[in-house]
Amino acid sequence: MTPAEGYAAARALHERRVRDGWRAVGRKIGFTNRTIWPLYGVDEPIWGIVYDRTLIRSRDDRASVPLTGLAQPRIEPEICFKLKKTPRSSAPEELLACLEWVAHSIEIVHCQQPGWKGVSVANSTAENGLHGRLVLGTPVPIARLPGLAAALPALEVQLRKGGQLVDRGVGANVLDSPLLALAHLVQVLAKQPEAPPLAAGDLISTGTLTDAHPVAPGETWSTEISGLEVRGLEIAFE
Repeated sequence: MTPAEGYAAARALHERRVRDGWRAVGRKIGFTNRTIWPLYGVDEPIWGIVYDRTLIRSRDDRASVPLTGLAQPRIEPEICFKLKKTPRSSAPEELLACLEWVAHSIEIVHCQQPGWKGVSVANSTAENGLHGRLVLGTPVPIARLPGLAAALPALEVQLRKGGQLVDRGVGANVLDSPLLALAHLVQVLAKQPEAPPLAAGDLISTGTLTDAHPVAPGETWSTEISGLEVRGLEIAFE
């Protein structure tokens, strides 16, 4: 299977879900963190669709997340944007003008490949970009974040399990900046006319700042963000 065939399979899944009443609310971008490409045997980013049924909005930056139905779930701390209009180009200044707000997000990815071995771009696109759940933190309006473009590559995240530090990451891990990850998505979609276009109101989660770590029911994980005025998240898994 090729990546294009994987996207075609994901598109068929999307069309079935829409017929069943699912509503798309945005995109997730995966494999934007080049530092983990060798761990998963991939060499390019992917994207998938986030739905109303996979989106969880935190309350006071806390959320309970059920893992039922997810295969080998893993946690990924990310940066999420909301579009206020459709980007017409991938230029960073154009993209900034298209953003309504920025927030911290945590994606729960899952994978059918046993032990996460044999992962490929093709089978990952077929699995809707490995998307399981997306937990959204408190949005911060772009107007309140002067110097956002410069801050995004330098932001730092700490990922903890039960209070114990598990991993650290920086914004530059994500294709050099979460904003550049969004630029990459715009460029890829320009070559995929059959894919749903980006639109005002879409959420775009830009990829993990750390490695993806296994999670299980009963665990509590948390994040702390520095270098950008967004709050961390605390998640209790069910």
